[in-house]
Amino acid sequence: MKKLLYTLSIGVLLISCSDNNDPEVITDPPVDTVLQGTLTTDLTLTKDKIWELKGRVIVGGGTTLTIEPGTIIKGQAGTGTQASLLLIARDAKIKAEGTASEPIIFTSISDNIEIGQKSGTNLSENDRGLWGGLVVLGNAPGSFKGNVSEVQIEGVVATDVNGLYGGDNSADNSGVLKYISIRHGGAEISPDNEINGLTLGAVGSGTVVDHIEVVANVDDGIEFFGGSVNASNLVVWAAGDDGLDIDQAYSGTITNSVVALGNASDHALEIDGPEGSLEGQFTIDGLTLIGNTTTERGEYGDFRDGAMGTTKNVFAYGFRADADVELDNDGVATNYTNGKLVFNNWQIVLPEGVSSSASIFADKSEIGSTFGADASNFSSAVTSESKTTGANLSVFTWTLADVNNALE
Repeated sequence: MKKLLYTLSIGVLLISCSDNNDPEVITDPPVDTVLQGTLTTDLTLTKDKIWELKGRVIVGGGTTLTIEPGTIIKGQAGTGTQASLLLIARDAKIKAEGTASEPIIFTSISDNIEIGQKSGTNLSENDRGLWGGLVVLGNAPGSFKGNVSEVQIEGVVATDVNGLYGGDNSADNSGVLKYISIRHGGAEISPDNEINGLTLGAVGSGTVVDHIEVVANVDDGIEFFGGSVNASNLVVWAAGDDGLDIDQAYSGTITNSVVALGNASDHALEIDGPEGSLEGQFTIDGLTLIGNTTTERGEYGDFRDGAMGTTKNVFAYGFRADADVELDNDGVATNYTNGKLVFNNWQIVLPEGVSSSASIFADKSEIGSTFGADASNFSSAVTSESKTTGANLSVFTWTLADVNNALE
């Protein structure tokens, strides 16, 4: 019989499940139930309690974590090996299906949000790094250095084998993530190594990722490391680094999404390509990019390291005059020339002092390409009233970003 250890504010409780594999629903513990260690028995988190994460909480292989709509999970403070995060290991599943009226909320223990609420009152989009984040790992292919089949995810210590991701199952199923808001994360693991709001490592197309919000994360909002999962209706607001980040030959499709920069944000998009010989091409379709003129960085996008894929139907506004979309090395410039990197239908509200949309697109490689010249064909200057593309913002009324008018 498998057993799961929980530390509670009133002591220690040992939970055991029957052998019929039915999920265990905890109904007796008080509010502020603390989860720690590795879950080896199916568990359901209920919305009548505030659940806390203490350190790395791992859902081990063969185990399913179910989270009810409206549930609030708070990560305790800590850095390095003490950073709080929820990690869904390979061959485990998460079934977290919130709704627009009852989203599932991951936040910091410092957040004064209470049961039944959608937000607290004491934290803002500038409160970052108060806990870790959510990590989901799968068995789908990725393109890794040395052409190995699996690697360790960033943000998890190298000695933890539960941090491995990668395999050969493109249709791998890690479960369901729907209507989830992840706030105030990005704790530091080591110098210049923070946790993303949502990390997806080699997650397969059998997984559902839909209606996800990340607010005020130190590192990237959502990062895709390889894999083939499709993701839709994503919102990233006020990340401390990049909004959406793609690496290691991610080959899924991202649809109807928004990145709104904050005053510490870097690129709205950071797109990398394969690290090994395996190639994969992403698709981003229907994207709104909202700039910020106070951040010292605040670029539209950086395409680099042999990026491959298509970015189309993009609407962007609110950026500084010196912000750009760039190809930043020879590998990505070559892929653009060879048709492996495609841009289509970018509509941009020009910043003051910028005379054309094409001037925003820059090839900074040594070999050069026709990227800048071609931009007059795949981009255009518009007004907010005349734009015809970008994300459908009406589906994001449930998000904290929308409530705080960050998507206007």
